[in-house]
Amino acid sequence: MIKFCVRLVQRWLPEPFVFAILLTFVAAILAMPLCHQTPLEVVEHWGGGVWNLLAFAMQMALVLVCGSTLAAAPPIKRGIDALARIPKSPAAAIALVTVVSALCCWLNWGFGLIVGVVFAKAIARHVAGVDYRLLIASAYSGFVVWHAGLSGSIPLTMATPGDALATATNGALTSPVPVSHTILDPHNIIMVLLVIVAITVANTLMHPKHDAVIVDPSLLAADDTARPEPPEQPTPAQRMEHSSLLSWAIALLLSAYLVVKLAVRGASLDLGIVIMLFLALGLMLHGTPLAYVRAFGKAASGAAGIILQFPFYAGIMGIITGVGASGICFGTLIADACIDISNGTTYPLLTFLCAALLNMFVPSGGGHWAIQAPIMFSAGADLGVDPGLTGTAIAWGDAWTNLIQPFWALPALAIAKLSARDIMGYCLVDLLITGIIICGGLVIWAL
Repeated sequence: MIKFCVRLVQRWLPEPFVFAILLTFVAAILAMPLCHQTPLEVVEHWGGGVWNLLAFAMQMALVLVCGSTLAAAPPIKRGIDALARIPKSPAAAIALVTVVSALCCWLNWGFGLIVGVVFAKAIARHVAGVDYRLLIASAYSGFVVWHAGLSGSIPLTMATPGDALATATNGALTSPVPVSHTILDPHNIIMVLLVIVAITVANTLMHPKHDAVIVDPSLLAADDTARPEPPEQPTPAQRMEHSSLLSWAIALLLSAYLVVKLAVRGASLDLGIVIMLFLALGLMLHGTPLAYVRAFGKAASGAAGIILQFPFYAGIMGIITGVGASGICFGTLIADACIDISNGTTYPLLTFLCAALLNMFVPSGGGHWAIQAPIMFSAGADLGVDPGLTGTAIAWGDAWTNLIQPFWALPALAIAKLSARDIMGYCLVDLLITGIIICGGLVIWAL
């Protein structure tokens, strides 16, 4: 089964940019007959959506670059290398990477995505015979639990008071749904734990007993992160470039803002805060502005895939959410089809599958919320389904198919210097296994 999945993906999964292009045409071709939209309307929806993810694309690029720069700081590298020496066998290495990545992603997806793959690369330097492709796939597989975790955008949006909640759900939710009914509900916690155990066991068993793909040592060569030394007779400009005082001053300013935002204002740990945390720690640990700039420049090349592909996925989102003269929205059409065949017990399961399908075209929690919130919560209320369960089902669907959607793997692949074909075969096996657990968990929760 593993060999079949790996061969299938390596033969048929194109480079992520080509995959985005194909999804664009699939969405456009389906929208015309199903939504009774003209080619001109589809083109306008696509073009109008292309730039709608610019702010998010910049955040994703920064979380990759700032996270990689932090990981390259000498103290962090020494700490990661020390942890990477713990496993003594390939199986233990795969299991440890999976668990660390999943737990970190549950805490915060941006943090977990970067930490998991950096930790995996460090382990590959120390554990002989470990399959590098499976190691990186294991680091990415933990991403499946992020939307059911503390940084899940849909549960956190549901827990945020204000008129925006009622507006987004067409009045179905007039008061916030606490995280105790979504992220911290015992049903969800059990599902998360079962998924983590399942992918850990599956990834460990997938390691080949023979003919493991050993990484090219050049991919793991440690960058020279020694702090650049100032010249013997520095100019005033060079003194500022090598000044630890400047780095620490701006890092402390960033830290002060984070303390006020989190401790005083009670904000949640969102992507912007994670980026600022990475930036502040990186400035402190690299020591000088010049050292940080050089490390940042080395990491920046890895963001090329994000910068290129995000506008195309924003365009696909424009097609999915666009409404033409017919008044029919593609995303609404999919959601309505789910509702039509549901009852109180099957509704969460079908909501999950609907979200999973939409995630292939709109890999964004915010996009899912915009499409499904106005429809799914009203229908769930009519069927007597708890809104916390409805929101959690959408969140799990949004995360589940990320295992085979290369969009979110771009930062990990950039750091690992691999292609999507190298890891998605293993992730396909994880998709099938975790799908059984999630579907069963949602049905039991609904009973």
